[in-house]
Amino acid sequence: MENGKSVSRLILIPAVITLAITILRLVGELQHWPKPWFSAAPGGGGAVIGISWLPILFGPYFALKLAGAGERPASIGKAIGFAFLGLVVYFLGGFWLQATLAHPSYLVVLPFLVTLVAAFIPGMAWRSLGNTLIAYGFAARIPVVVVMYLAMHGNNGAGWGTHYDVVPPNLAGLPLTAKFVYLALFPQLTVWIGWTAIVGAIFGTLLIAVTGRGKQPAAEGA
Repeated sequence: MENGKSVSRLILIPAVITLAITILRLVGELQHWPKPWFSAAPGGGGAVIGISWLPILFGPYFALKLAGAGERPASIGKAIGFAFLGLVVYFLGGFWLQATLAHPSYLVVLPFLVTLVAAFIPGMAWRSLGNTLIAYGFAARIPVVVVMYLAMHGNNGAGWGTHYDVVPPNLAGLPLTAKFVYLALFPQLTVWIGWTAIVGAIFGTLLIAVTGRGKQPAAEGA
């Protein structure tokens, strides 16, 4: 299951569902559909229609599929531990990022990279699940980068009035390209990849532990 073709098949349907939700959310915000389903507030305003919660569903889905194909972790306890270790590193990077973004500079790339590095930690104990979640993360977030680029450059740079192009006050004075890098390119391809991989791994490994699917089959003759 670890080769590129198999991973692509595994993430295909989740990626299509995620893209459909992204498009639905964009249309809903452009049409000013009601809260709490849609919101153009900074960060999305906790709208129900969104993709940030999907790893809670797709992490277990990928884990069950991989376990069913014989791609189990060597130790389910270790897999759970590394998933939570990734979460710790992710939050440390997030706290650092918040402090750095208050006065943005080229140094902001460092905490962004920490949140991306955190995405690879769960895969140190369950490589196939980690690789699958990272691949799904990029499949989910690259379209969002495209949407944000179009939204931020729409209306001659004034934006479309969605959460995809809203700019916080401390970044309002930056050139449009810098806004896109700080608010779209870096976050979507680092912070949100980390979120997807870690949350998916936590829920996936916990489900495997509860259901007993993570146990390696006993050797013949044992």
